[in-house]
Amino acid sequence: MLEVRDLSVAYGSHRALDAVSLDVAPGEIVVILGANGAGKTTLLKSMGGLVAAGPKTSTTFDGQDITRFKPHAIVEIGIALVPEGRGIFGDLSVRENLALGAFARRARDSEAKHRAEVLKLFPRLEERLGQTARTLSGGEQQMVAIGRAIMSAPRILMLDEPSLGLSPLLCGELFKALVRVRETGVGILLVEQNAKRSLGIADRGYLLENGRNVGQGSPDELRADDTVQRAYLGGAAAKA
Repeated sequence: MLEVRDLSVAYGSHRALDAVSLDVAPGEIVVILGANGAGKTTLLKSMGGLVAAGPKTSTTFDGQDITRFKPHAIVEIGIALVPEGRGIFGDLSVRENLALGAFARRARDSEAKHRAEVLKLFPRLEERLGQTARTLSGGEQQMVAIGRAIMSAPRILMLDEPSLGLSPLLCGELFKALVRVRETGVGILLVEQNAKRSLGIADRGYLLENGRNVGQGSPDELRADDTVQRAYLGGAAAKA
């Protein structure tokens, strides 16, 4: 279980996150909803060790305090981040990008096993293993980014806006793939602009506003929330 308590982050005088708390367990999908500027990306970056958290923050994973762990140490214990914008190595091949994902010590001995899992999850990547990553479509690049994270043998997978820029068809394929990842026992923390689709696959969710956690619950409870309906589900139309 990944548990975050009182996560606060400030950029100078600007407080991006203020005492946010959440949990993610292996084998569940937890979605984070919030408008642009709500602090969603900062939340994932802080949990991934890329942004320093405030002094009162506590982050534990299976009871181990990881609050001040560096990014590589967080990957080593089984938490992987797929950032917004994918962050793949464009001049390397698909095969090389996936291999880099297995650099963590925990994943080296099982590299072949996890590569097979990735190619089963995203069959079209098998046809493109030798292709330069920057020549792929946006959807295929997102597959590479998620596949590279899976190569690190994560127990918790964090994704920042994975459907951004994808066609409706590829978006549907992506969300089906995330469900299959959950079925392997991996927990998923999902920041996603598409509230309808993300709530459709989520087990639980949280709502961020201005850096604060202002709501949480099951997908049905969040769909019934007036704020969620107005901002993310089309208002009254969502009730139809």
